[in-house]
Amino acid sequence: MKYFAKKYDVVVIGAGHAGIEAGLAAARLGVSTGVFTINMDWVGNMPCNPSIGGTSKGHLVREIDALGGEMGKAADANTLQSRMLNLGKGPAVHSLRAQIDRRRYSEYMKHTMETQDGLEIVQAEIVSLTRLENGEWEFTTRLEAIYHASCVILATGTFLGGKIYVGDVSYDGGPDGMFASTELAESLKTLGVKTRRFKTGTPSRVNRRSIDFSNLERQDGDENIVPFSFDGDYQPENKLPCYITYTNENTKEIILKNLHRSPLYGGKIDGVGPRYCPSIEDKIVRFSEKKRHQLFIEPCGLNTEEMYLQGMSSSLPEDVQLAFLRTIPGLEHVQVMRTAYAIEYDCVDPISLYATLEFKDFPGLFGAGQFNGSSGYEEAAAQGLVAGINAALKIKGEGPLILDRASSYIGTLIDDLVTKGCSDPYRMMTSRSEYRLILRQDNADIRLTEIGYKVGLVGEEKLQRLHRKLERIEAEKKRIEKVSVAPSEELNSILVSRETSPLETGCRLIDLIKRPQLDYESLADFDKDRPDLPKDVFEQVEIEIKYEGYIRRQLAQAQEMRRLEEKKLDENTDYTTITGLRMEAQEKLNKVKPKSIGQASRISGVSPADISVLMIYLKKHGGKNG
Repeated sequence: MKYFAKKYDVVVIGAGHAGIEAGLAAARLGVSTGVFTINMDWVGNMPCNPSIGGTSKGHLVREIDALGGEMGKAADANTLQSRMLNLGKGPAVHSLRAQIDRRRYSEYMKHTMETQDGLEIVQAEIVSLTRLENGEWEFTTRLEAIYHASCVILATGTFLGGKIYVGDVSYDGGPDGMFASTELAESLKTLGVKTRRFKTGTPSRVNRRSIDFSNLERQDGDENIVPFSFDGDYQPENKLPCYITYTNENTKEIILKNLHRSPLYGGKIDGVGPRYCPSIEDKIVRFSEKKRHQLFIEPCGLNTEEMYLQGMSSSLPEDVQLAFLRTIPGLEHVQVMRTAYAIEYDCVDPISLYATLEFKDFPGLFGAGQFNGSSGYEEAAAQGLVAGINAALKIKGEGPLILDRASSYIGTLIDDLVTKGCSDPYRMMTSRSEYRLILRQDNADIRLTEIGYKVGLVGEEKLQRLHRKLERIEAEKKRIEKVSVAPSEELNSILVSRETSPLETGCRLIDLIKRPQLDYESLADFDKDRPDLPKDVFEQVEIEIKYEGYIRRQLAQAQEMRRLEEKKLDENTDYTTITGLRMEAQEKLNKVKPKSIGQASRISGVSPADISVLMIYLKKHGGKNG
């Protein structure tokens, strides 16, 4: 028999990486919050790669931390190995990546939620969701408990209408042997939420004891580890190595001979898969000229023998998977503990959302994570944080948090989703940002801590630490402008060895640091009054000096972008009535309903000529915004 259980301000459906950040943010902002999950033991689960960060994703994690989110702290507390990627390139693309103890990470997040004031976490499957006449949301659990909420955040991951594929076998299911959320999927369709099918996959997990490591390339972590979190609550340590091996022609032959048994190529899977993380069979077909593909063998935890095979996701039959794995050096006698699979699931077209991640047609309903068409733990957590903040701000009657493209990778991620949409699972990349030199992972605290403080997620102590850091940066920049370095045989020897011209007369220290071949460390012996400052202060000073002109140029571009964002458009505009707009532009503008000229300019299919027409229209009809 159905019964009324409780009313919350905010309810989050799902306790993956999006649901965790959404629930914690809402509760920390002082609104009553309930987080519902199908299985309490899988809070913060990592059904795919047990890692956090990576190229561009490390940027997201550090931004989440700067805003007051939890992912960075959890990653630091449960790191198995840490590496800074892309150090051979410029600072804009340096990205932190950590291998994570997946079960301990889950336990950390579960306990963090359990002990958070204002938050209740409940194990229950939600089977229906409806909107009441008073604007509140009502939902029912499998056990017929009825709950009400003013705002609901859908963070269903790959569970919504989930279907597992392994060769000829397919069945309703969620990741890691969980069951799918099928009735909620139907309830959303009845409500009028339009969904579509995406697909993702995951590799096998194998037993460490069955691997021959003698012929594998060992990959250790960095000697000097940089944490994700700016708070420094945990200092990560390298505890386990990773390994590298490669496929070969025998691997390729087995896969190609059995391609007809793949549900991906047999037409059984309708969902669109991730473009930038293809299955091994997809890589073999798409890159047929390649003789081998790299494979990373990574630990899943300290207290398990499971190893993750990064780069080998597959939906081929179990016997085929075992056969091609055993052609790979080091895996000749491998024991598979968990078979690789593909999973198909329901998600929405994110164009149906505002930049707050609230649905345009369903007030109080928000989406976050893979439900919005993205992929990746970090992308999910970033959206969950923003959705949780905006749901809480809506309850409190305060203005929303909207991060623009020049403020953060989080702003770029959300703007891409709600403005451009996605035809396949969206993955964050540094190349997606036109402002990546000013959106570095090293300055995420400088960019976003003040915003987190104003919202209410960052405390006074963290803000004051930032202010002290900024003061030190400015003082150091002024100091090195005044420090003069005299030419000497020792200094010139270093300059010549680094392929830069020797000094003939005295030179300011700042001018030496500007040279691309030099850095603070190489000049330390010639800077006798160098102060004892944290490494991140020297890092900021050096980057700002070396890239001063480029940074100034990107800041000017960001200012122009924001000028266009201030030119507001009426959401009720019927673009078919505006003379001069091309038909494609009319259709796209009516679908997205952009809030500004800036957003309109980023819609695929809207040309610069269309923007000129809109600017003229706005001058005639837009009043002070024109």
